[in-house]
Amino acid sequence: MPGDVVSDATSRLHKNVAIIGAGPAGLMAAEVLAEGGTAVTVYDAMPSVARKFLMAGRGGLNLTHSEELPAFLSRYREAAEWLEPAIRAFPPQRLRDWCEALGEPTFVGSSGRVFPVAMKASPLLRAWLRRLATQGVRFELRHRWIGWDGEARLTFETPAGLRAITADATVLALGGASWPRLGSDGGWAALLAAKGLAIAPLRPANCGFTIAWSDIFRDRFEGQPLKGIALSFGDRSVRGEAVITRDGIEGGAVYALSAELREAIAATGEAILHVALRPDLAATELIRRLSAPRGKQSLSNVLRKLVQLSPVATGLLQEAAKAQGLALSSLPPDRLAPLINAVPVRLTGTAGLARAISSAGGIARDELDADFMLKRLPGIFAAGEMLDWEAPTGGYLLQASFATGVAAGKGVLKWLAGGTAGND
Repeated sequence: MPGDVVSDATSRLHKNVAIIGAGPAGLMAAEVLAEGGTAVTVYDAMPSVARKFLMAGRGGLNLTHSEELPAFLSRYREAAEWLEPAIRAFPPQRLRDWCEALGEPTFVGSSGRVFPVAMKASPLLRAWLRRLATQGVRFELRHRWIGWDGEARLTFETPAGLRAITADATVLALGGASWPRLGSDGGWAALLAAKGLAIAPLRPANCGFTIAWSDIFRDRFEGQPLKGIALSFGDRSVRGEAVITRDGIEGGAVYALSAELREAIAATGEAILHVALRPDLAATELIRRLSAPRGKQSLSNVLRKLVQLSPVATGLLQEAAKAQGLALSSLPPDRLAPLINAVPVRLTGTAGLARAISSAGGIARDELDADFMLKRLPGIFAAGEMLDWEAPTGGYLLQASFATGVAAGKGVLKWLAGGTAGND
């Protein structure tokens, strides 16, 4: 059981809780609440549940990460202290145990990331929905939440027209604003801001960036991967892969630095990302290889044969040289070698929320108490990506969504029982 909650029949019997948002945070809150003895209805604007969760699982569902908890928590940066109690209460191993109980065992990949053995989200979601159904959780789909009416009732747009419902408590789990076509469009931000809540602007996270490529480079290398590289910005360096897009660059290594890059662009209008094309080769070794007699070979052939650079990597070198007014073929080995492992790439903007894996920003920390209840709106709780935190890819996003869903569910049970929910 995610919440280890014991039902209190006298205080929770006949209590009705509304969950708005049928993603991982909302569904987890629903499970905790159903286990706790409340009647739960989950509302969602889409015609089916957990669409972004299913999309995340198309390439292998990365549920969480196996690293030690102190290192794990550090991935949430400035939000680590805020999220720590929720994640410690429902840590990665508890999430793995929960999956196992649903008949979907997990394994740890070579990178330390945790995946279901099935490598898909759909079998896990089906098993989860079956469990929720046996617990009596109801679903109302095609219900778009538009706020509260004059009687403080939750109001929804539905195919049958406006609908208002009364709930003893509500959990908002509407997600962020990335991939809006899957249901999380950030429209809730204006509704809560109108109630006086501080909402940090929703911004792309784990996103790509725009670059003013030359027409030649763009047309030739769009969609090409840069493999085995290292990206550096400031004092951080990340190994991995990236992909050239028509308007810039994206990929796992880029996403890992996206928060720092995004903030630098917001402050100065640009960020200079350095790309090491052969990070496994020291400068002295590169110089030695580049100093070998070339004969009549072109520089591209030399770089391909002696340094094992792909055509797209050589093209990136050419782009950087042109930007600095240099002829790449005229550079001596002691100048070319350092460039190979520190190619400067000027980023001019983010690729936008619609293509970002996740979003930063959301309900400010100070607006919630320790039980994830909104201080200005007693009985209204919030969880998941609509809160003001962000995390890199690697399982951290889903883990915090699950954990805050559990925490919000527990908070509602405490509230309904007349407990201490509401304390800072």
